[in-house]
Amino acid sequence: MIVDPISDMFTRIRNASLKLHEKVNIPCSRMKVEIAKILKSEGYIVNYECIFIKYNKILKICLKYTTYNGNKKPVITGLKIASKPSLRIYKKTKDIPKTFGGLGITIISTSEGILTDSKAKNKKLGGEIIGYIW
Repeated sequence: MIVDPISDMFTRIRNASLKLHEKVNIPCSRMKVEIAKILKSEGYIVNYECIFIKYNKILKICLKYTTYNGNKKPVITGLKIASKPSLRIYKKTKDIPKTFGGLGITIISTSEGILTDSKAKNKKLGGEIIGYIW
């Protein structure tokens, strides 16, 4: 049984990108699909899809890599979970942190859904800080 499904998702993506895997399979949920949608729109992954394998719903994420001097480097260099089940972190609009001075994104759960830090600031919404990606 997974206690914190979002941190499990981040850990699976981090481990797969460090091992240079093309795809990673994660148990599917609506919140994870919304996070994957943000990752695709921001250019951190190639694609994602929800599939059924036997009786389980699986989120398949295709990771994105760049080539530098003939070496394959992951686009996602870091993922960090902010809120945990034991400690939720809520921020107002003006207090939302920037990841690496704006080079990364902060994922926030707001009243209008899951948004990036820039979209939440444009809509003047605060919420729970889910995690940081750079």
